[in-house]
Amino acid sequence: MSPEGLALIGPLALTAVRDAFGVVDAVGGLTLGADPISYAIAYASAQTDEPVRAFTVRKEAKAHGAGRQVEGPYNPGDRVVVIEDVITTGGSALRAIEVLRAHGAQILGVLALVDREEGGRQAIETQGLSVVSLVTAGEILPLLPLP
Repeated sequence: MSPEGLALIGPLALTAVRDAFGVVDAVGGLTLGADPISYAIAYASAQTDEPVRAFTVRKEAKAHGAGRQVEGPYNPGDRVVVIEDVITTGGSALRAIEVLRAHGAQILGVLALVDREEGGRQAIETQGLSVVSLVTAGEILPLLPLP
């Protein structure tokens, strides 16, 4: 992500997370899509009274080293918002939720940069979780120039 993108998305996403979910300990999701957004949120929170940590969820536990599937400053029991770059089917977020629940996280909900409006939000909501998106495909597509 560009420096300008990080500077824009970090504060916007931090505000959306706090408005929707209240006090949050950490944010993260399935690597690679969630990583820059999570780190931008953590950076934007650094000078606030309630900093938010960012972590990464691997698709599989590492076969070497510590063998972790959740990397970074995550603690069991953390109040967590799962981050997604784009929600299509919801599969990536649901996989991250499954891993994080197995690691003792309190999942507060999901924040997506873009909801493509293709059923992913509903798939996540069937798990009893709220989904917040900064923008939807329906809001973006009319703004794009015609080919």
